[in-house]
Amino acid sequence: DKSSKKVRILHIVQSAGGVDRYLRSLLKYLDSDDYENYLLASDDFDLEKYVGICDKTIQIKMFRNISLKDIPSLVKIRAEIIKTDPDIIYAHSSKAGALARLANIGIYKTCIYNPHGWSFNMRCNPYKRKIYVLIERLLAPLATKIVCISNMEKDSAKSNKVCQESQLEVIKNGIDLKHIPDKNCNEIMRRKLGFEKEQIIIGMVGRLSYQKGPDVFINSCKLVANEIPNCRFLIVGDGEDRQSIIQLAKKNGIADQLIITGWVENPLDYISTFDIACLFSRWEGFGLVLPEYMAMQKPIVATNVDAIPEIVQNKKNGLLVPVDNPIASAEAIIKLLKNERWRSVIVETARKEVLKEYDINRVAHEHQLLFEKVIKMP
Repeated sequence: DKSSKKVRILHIVQSAGGVDRYLRSLLKYLDSDDYENYLLASDDFDLEKYVGICDKTIQIKMFRNISLKDIPSLVKIRAEIIKTDPDIIYAHSSKAGALARLANIGIYKTCIYNPHGWSFNMRCNPYKRKIYVLIERLLAPLATKIVCISNMEKDSAKSNKVCQESQLEVIKNGIDLKHIPDKNCNEIMRRKLGFEKEQIIIGMVGRLSYQKGPDVFINSCKLVANEIPNCRFLIVGDGEDRQSIIQLAKKNGIADQLIITGWVENPLDYISTFDIACLFSRWEGFGLVLPEYMAMQKPIVATNVDAIPEIVQNKKNGLLVPVDNPIASAEAIIKLLKNERWRSVIVETARKEVLKEYDINRVAHEHQLLFEKVIKMP
């Protein structure tokens, strides 16, 4: 039975990782007096984490790649839409976006779609890219609104003629600033990881996959280690390229200086140990870890690609380097390490910016305005 005043939203989501963290922050800050949030998630999700921030959770099998295995998922999603009877369906990421919109055909529920980064902006062969663009164009009319997480994402949708411009809404990502650890965290974590006081920590947070450029990170680290021997290197994350990254570190002679944590519950605690924070993505719809670095007051070196320059302005609140360029990346890291005054100015600028621009409360508020708008639409 539907409460007369609450708006019921069915969130449909397939890929975990960054989307999972985004969704948990958003749900926590959506006003529970006005909204009833249901979550329909793939089995990549740990539903325990949604206790207390969701009114109901449902788990089904969903697959990342497109195949005939999607048919049972589609049937289940359709059944859940009918059973749940939401006011709004909110589909997160490309695969869930496709399944949710197809499942909603003939049910005519208001549907919002957030790709969390367009699949066609990935580095892939031109044929695959054209297919991704075509799929998005075909499915676009089935969404009432499409949420872009950066201005770059909106421009990209327009230049690829994905949908009508009136469908696009930009709601930039944000982070939960209440969860920034205190300064003591740094020393506790350094001890736990076995770092010595005088060692300099160069770190990155991200999936060990081609997109995030962990190979560029390792190649940069080798060059930094040649110049500044008391550096240590920390990768917070895991992924399909883990073994090849370990092999590359061995080949570069820095395997003994490198720690890979695997997936962790509290990435911010690990960021607290960084002296320099890196993100060498080859493509990036937003880069949620960047505001986290900024909030943790870590000097940033990141690639000048896609949405990253919207967050990191070169030489103002961080340094930008070309994609796939370990030499430029290492030079930027060394430059920051050698200039303490400049480093502290950059960090302070970034800290002020994150408080102003990237608070999850703003993201929740902008979503509430969007929900009100779509409910009033004919």
